[in-house]
Amino acid sequence: MAANSNPTVRRRRLGAELRRLRLASGLKGIEVAEQLMVSQPKISHLENGRRTISPRDVRDLCAIYGVTDSQVIDALMQMARESGQQGWWHAYGDIPQSAYIALETDATSLHTYEPLVIPALLQTPAYAHAVIEETIPQLTVEQAATRLKVRLRRQHRIYTPATPLRLWAVLDEAVLRRVVGSPDIMREQLEHLTALSAEPHITVQILPCTVGAHAGLSRQFSILKIADTPGAVVYLEGFTSDFYLEKHPDVRHYSVLHDHLRAQALDTAGTRDFIADVTKTY
Repeated sequence: MAANSNPTVRRRRLGAELRRLRLASGLKGIEVAEQLMVSQPKISHLENGRRTISPRDVRDLCAIYGVTDSQVIDALMQMARESGQQGWWHAYGDIPQSAYIALETDATSLHTYEPLVIPALLQTPAYAHAVIEETIPQLTVEQAATRLKVRLRRQHRIYTPATPLRLWAVLDEAVLRRVVGSPDIMREQLEHLTALSAEPHITVQILPCTVGAHAGLSRQFSILKIADTPGAVVYLEGFTSDFYLEKHPDVRHYSVLHDHLRAQALDTAGTRDFIADVTKTY
């Protein structure tokens, strides 16, 4: 899917532009909310791209912000119409992580740390199937099949010829040692991981257990940079809900954390040798 065809990202870009226009007008969010007779959180959600905005809302906001250029107004209203469209993942019904998939689809880079399992974008079908079945209780056969299809579809992002996702993954050694599915599945998975790590846009580093305690022990995290949007988004996956951090101090904290983990991990050559050694055990 082309980068500019992601409705969620278009909504984020539109929100960022509306925020820029509001700041230029000198108005606060609460003042805009009062003029539109809506809640202040609605204005915040519109500017953060977390809520669909109608062309009428765009027109009204432009009037409040003093925007008179008809071409600018028309372009923003067109963005609003397009942002209401659905991404490819909606064809699979109500699936978890849909907000994250929208960001991942249009991300230019993804820096992630994973202490438990192979990252979804680097999983083989057999490994992915085992992870889904063994980690989600009371999942029906149909639900498991749908989740597997979505996960494999997500992997298209790292194979996009013109603009492949720049992926930098730091994995704890435990990820290689934990037997998911069977030894045969693990051997295939580690061979697949080694092959992908040779791609110029994919970097994999292993953090050996001999490093001891480190800053990433607490949880998995991912940092996504979205094309043509300021800043980045930190994604934290939870059992029942996910968290998205976009404030600069939060993003900087996790970016520094990822830098530290990369510095402690084996380099790419050492990582390939390490994975090869572990693969032999299977």
